[in-house]
Amino acid sequence: MSRIEAVGRNLGSVLALLARTRERGGTIVFTNGVFDLIHPGHVRYLQSARRLGDVLVVGVNSDRSVRAIKGPSRPVNPEHERVEILRALGCVDAAVVFDEDTPLALITQIQPDVLVKGADWAADDIVGRDVVEARGGRVVRMPIEPGFSTTNLIGRASTRP
Repeated sequence: MSRIEAVGRNLGSVLALLARTRERGGTIVFTNGVFDLIHPGHVRYLQSARRLGDVLVVGVNSDRSVRAIKGPSRPVNPEHERVEILRALGCVDAAVVFDEDTPLALITQIQPDVLVKGADWAADDIVGRDVVEARGGRVVRMPIEPGFSTTNLIGRASTRP
């Protein structure tokens, strides 16, 4: 059984927000990631994603899934703190934690109109692309801000006296 939960608001209220947005003819944008140690590259990426629609939903990897993907020393910040920071950004309407290694189940449940991933992802490797395009949505590969990386931030912090 998968675990998908909205932290700070329940998943039911997120789905209700999306239903209201659809009723008004609005566009739902979805992106996902770890978002550990939020930096200006993350903020600019999320602001650009939000400009593509009326509501931005961010899927956030659970602590368990981050460890599976990035190793036992990650994440630096636990999922509830990462979600709290994301929700404090004016461009993010909802942040939802998913526990699987990919956001496919969450994308299938949300059914976004626009799926956004960084341009560092090959188009054919974007999880959920088929789900979004099957209902007439689109996938946008967003340019990555050079010079910003959580891994680099962690490395810089660990080498400072």
